[in-house]
Amino acid sequence: MVKMQWWNDFKIFAKECWRVLKITKKPTKEEFKTIVKVSGLGLLLIGFIGFLVVLTKQLLF
Repeated sequence: MVKMQWWNDFKIFAKECWRVLKITKKPTKEEFKTIVKVSGLGLLLIGFIGFLVVLTKQLLF
């Protein structure tokens, strides 16, 4: 009984994934460049915040 529930959940998930893949499109060059820039800035920001946290921790302790 539990095995069949798992299989049904998997089939529903697979159908939803296939539906999403059918409606997606390849980004244009400009869209891709924008995504790369925003992602890079996000990584730098998170890294800088982490650096500040470690630096503050070392200075206080």
